[in-house]
Amino acid sequence: MLELIINARAADLGHGLTVRRVLPHAKRRMVGPFVFLDHAGPVTIAPDNIAQADVRPHPHIGLSTVSYLLSGQITHRDSLGVQQDIKPGDVNWMTAGRGISHSERFTHPQSFAGGGLELMQMWVALPEAFEETEPAFTHYPQAELPVSEAEGVWMRLIAGSAYGMTSPVRTHSSLFYVHTEWQAGASKALPGGHSEQAVYVAKGRIEYAGATYEPGQMLVFGDDPETVITASEKSTLMIFGGEPVGPRHVFWNFVSSRRERIEQAKSDWQAGRFPLPPGDDQEWIPLPG
Repeated sequence: MLELIINARAADLGHGLTVRRVLPHAKRRMVGPFVFLDHAGPVTIAPDNIAQADVRPHPHIGLSTVSYLLSGQITHRDSLGVQQDIKPGDVNWMTAGRGISHSERFTHPQSFAGGGLELMQMWVALPEAFEETEPAFTHYPQAELPVSEAEGVWMRLIAGSAYGMTSPVRTHSSLFYVHTEWQAGASKALPGGHSEQAVYVAKGRIEYAGATYEPGQMLVFGDDPETVITASEKSTLMIFGGEPVGPRHVFWNFVSSRRERIEQAKSDWQAGRFPLPPGDDQEWIPLPG
């Protein structure tokens, strides 16, 4: 049963980077452990101006960030000393745990080439037992991720298990996340097996129960394996869900089950107690407010 329809709201990250912000939402803070979803782009920026779009070093706690590109290229640097380019179809999975900082730079000529940069940015709240785990970063090239195609629907499993596939991406809780491409007229049921699941329309149009949904809309469902989606036209859908990990406090880039931990993270960032990425430590984003 369809529980909620979320219409993404526009957010401006500055320097020409605008996003459709889907989660958190006033009526739905999380879907399974997923606590944040931004759809950035596609956006093009002149080569002489791409450095202006850089996301300077900033901190995280209590979550894993999941960066997945549909087009473009990003260079990731973090306080663990990792420097990694991410290209379409790859997965950057960064577990903040007790604390990490990172930057996202657009250093490559292909950063905004072609159709422009298009990024799906997710955050996964860590279970309480892992909120203070050691920070970690793992890059998964697209060749390592399982892919299937049948009856007009192509799928790449980003994380978890769904549709008979299991991703090598290491997670801390029960979830799934799939990038799908649909031909016009294709129909398919959601995977089921999780108490919460959602479909985000990145491109195209879909139908469910006689109604039509367009880019920027997300449909939230419970665990119903009979939920069938039909593509009205060629479409890109991000399908995800999982089991809840409990309520979370969110401030800026900090996620925690404890409000006092958020306050500590704010204080730590202001006081310079977070390490910065080696080689990218001359500027940073100040704490909001």
